[in-house]
Amino acid sequence: MSTERWCVVTGGRGFTARHLVEMLIKYGMFSVRVVDLASKVELEPHEEEGILGQALRSGRAQYVSTNLCDKAQVIKALEGVEVVFHMAAPNSSINNYKLHYSVNVEGTKNVIDACIELKVKSLIYTSSPSVVSDGIHPIFNGDESLPYAAKHNDSYSATKAEGEALVIKSNKVNGLLTCCIRPSSIFGPGDRLLVPSLVAAARAGKSKFIIGDGNNIYDFTFVENVAHAHICAERALASGGEVSERASGQAYFITNMEPIKFWEFISQILEGLGYERPRIKIPAFVMMPIAHLVELIYRLLGPYGMKVPQLTPSRVRLLSCNRSFSCSKANEQLGYTPLVSLQEGIRRTIASYSHLSADLLPRRKGPSKASQYLGNGRVANTLLWKDTKQTISVLLVLGAIYYIFIASSSSIISALAKLLLVLSVFLFVHGCLPKKIMGYDVEKISASSFYMSDETSQRVAMSIASSWHDALNILIILCHGKDWILFSKVIGVLLIVSILGSISLQTLFKAGIPLAFIVFYLYDKKEEEIDSVVSNALSFMGKCKSDVTRKILSPWKKD
Repeated sequence: MSTERWCVVTGGRGFTARHLVEMLIKYGMFSVRVVDLASKVELEPHEEEGILGQALRSGRAQYVSTNLCDKAQVIKALEGVEVVFHMAAPNSSINNYKLHYSVNVEGTKNVIDACIELKVKSLIYTSSPSVVSDGIHPIFNGDESLPYAAKHNDSYSATKAEGEALVIKSNKVNGLLTCCIRPSSIFGPGDRLLVPSLVAAARAGKSKFIIGDGNNIYDFTFVENVAHAHICAERALASGGEVSERASGQAYFITNMEPIKFWEFISQILEGLGYERPRIKIPAFVMMPIAHLVELIYRLLGPYGMKVPQLTPSRVRLLSCNRSFSCSKANEQLGYTPLVSLQEGIRRTIASYSHLSADLLPRRKGPSKASQYLGNGRVANTLLWKDTKQTISVLLVLGAIYYIFIASSSSIISALAKLLLVLSVFLFVHGCLPKKIMGYDVEKISASSFYMSDETSQRVAMSIASSWHDALNILIILCHGKDWILFSKVIGVLLIVSILGSISLQTLFKAGIPLAFIVFYLYDKKEEEIDSVVSNALSFMGKCKSDVTRKILSPWKKD
């Protein structure tokens, strides 16, 4: 190999990119320029002593700190290279459109422009199967003839589709050959998202539940197979002739070619690390309204510091939807076949996370689940009686609000009007007070306390507009008179709302407030016992449901 031949791996310190970098060095195909956002490369101990550390020391590999949103930096990073593996992307679990657009679209534009300007030979783009998935309709053995989804499940998928389209469109511009790889659900050693999140859920007692019926089929891909697919794509583009002609300007699904039930895969990982398999099934339609409510709350409170919730509509769809793809095109045109089988990949993954095993690493001590549910802040301290003075103060205030505004059987509107009336009088009187009374300072309320920035206003407006459009889309679908599942969900939600709406404000206040202070406190003190009772009850109900279903269907099966 000539040391003059260089390639670039953008996002080179990411999970999959690390494996590709090491594979490229190992095969001796290129000297590798690792491009990422950090100011300097920090190697883990096994990397320092391994092939990457040796390559960096010998000059066969370089690290270049680059912001893909800065075109000048991108051009500098790509100077003198033959091939670019564009793998950089933000964390897909963060549903931030601005962030994803800046990297997946604008950053990709800069990479393409730099490749064309510097006459790079090949550009291989790491895309995603989610570009063709709306997260609602199932996909079985889908192939590359599937169009981009009309509406994507999240910002990551939408911007990945835009980036992929740009890469395909740039094929053969100034001699640049392009190709897009769509790896499905990557897993393996070094993953910082899937396995750690599963273990965290298991330790928090949240891994007992299956969203949906548990039979949804999925494609998982071992990380080394994904790295191998990128190299297959580069070899095909570099081969020239008919092979290069067929591969350029194309997108390819990449999987382990071994579809598996989503929850069976999750169960094998958890069981391999010593945790219980998920066993309690919760229908997706039960979780979806809750997820929509959580997402709405996050849209409103996110700008004020609320953490990104784990339970979102897109995640519920992800956990309950069928999604599998065909690798026939990649096999025929790129010569791709998996190097590592699914079961061997699972075995290697479990072995690499032995330090997270239930037997070797005890459950961390930390806040109770009740405290976590309440945000580990003032609300938790109040409802769990951790700050007794604060709890009593809140109860006194709530008691005053009840007797002044609610006990008189006022409607919600009249009670709210009274509350605003008192607040207005208070603010006016407070504003009239002098700065000092009998030597005591009177702290004035500044105008900034009521100020909302333009950015926050836009976010709130966008949240309201998005919710309105979602509601309109539901009405449009209902007008077609074909989606009975959606119709039943709408009827169910409206019935629940009508039942709750029939309860008087007085009753809600008298029952809800004491319950909030009692239920969370009891759960905080008796967490394990309550979880065990609930788990056994749900298991019993599931068994009863299965028995009843079997008895009802058995006469039909005989016929």
